[in-house]
Amino acid sequence: MGSSIEQHSLHIFFFPFLAYGHIIPTVDMAKLFAEKGVKATIITTPGNAPFISKAIGKAKTDNEIQIQTIKFSSAEVGLPDGLEITDSITNPYLIESFFLATSLLQEPLEQLLHEQRPNCVVADMFFPWATDSAAKFGIPRLVFHGTSLFSLCATTCMQLIDPNNDVSSDSESLTIPNLPGEIKIARTSLRSYGTGDRTTMIKLLREANESELRSHGVVVNTFYALEKDYADLYSKVLGRKAWHIGPLSLCNRDVEEKAHRGKEASVHEYECLKWLDTKKPNSVV
Repeated sequence: MGSSIEQHSLHIFFFPFLAYGHIIPTVDMAKLFAEKGVKATIITTPGNAPFISKAIGKAKTDNEIQIQTIKFSSAEVGLPDGLEITDSITNPYLIESFFLATSLLQEPLEQLLHEQRPNCVVADMFFPWATDSAAKFGIPRLVFHGTSLFSLCATTCMQLIDPNNDVSSDSESLTIPNLPGEIKIARTSLRSYGTGDRTTMIKLLREANESELRSHGVVVNTFYALEKDYADLYSKVLGRKAWHIGPLSLCNRDVEEKAHRGKEASVHEYECLKWLDTKKPNSVV
């Protein structure tokens, strides 16, 4: 007897920060999940939708990936109309306004969550408010950093360093506590990382850290064998949930698909090959 019950697949929202370095791996992640039969929806702004659509259009998957756009409030924060990605910022004084505009994406995202009720939201670390937004609707939020487990462990352990540590000079190195490998950092670098409350970015990073602790965990573009010591530290010592799902770029299987992942190249491929031909075999990584 035939069944009239509609089969519903798992539905995940992917919400990348508005920068190519964050969008590209998130699109790869959506491709990877779609290949597993997940209904994938990428949330972005109108100005970034064509770039994402182009990348998806070259994907070798039979499963459709949806793009859902939400308004980016440029005018409300004094940004030029159409500036919707960090790569378009030519004036450093606009960076703070750009991050303010990204915080205004919270309300339209919550409207989509209310209407579509996905099973999960994978939101970029630069959207710390996404944890609370998803929780309003009983939806788990996963954090995507786009960086390595080494980096995540290092930044967490750096918070344990006393910036006023008694060293003879600012250039003298301090060992990052609890981090495998005896990794050292100059005190000047530690201060520039932001142990004070001086910048909008430091405030955002602290909010991101607090948001991550309240989230369902993180997805990381890495694999266990590459970062075994740091994977163990992150989960077993620091007590944080992490799923290793990389390298995400491997979902792109041919040259054309790989070539459409980023911006148009500023250097022709012939120039790259010409330069490589000047090097000794097996000398370039």
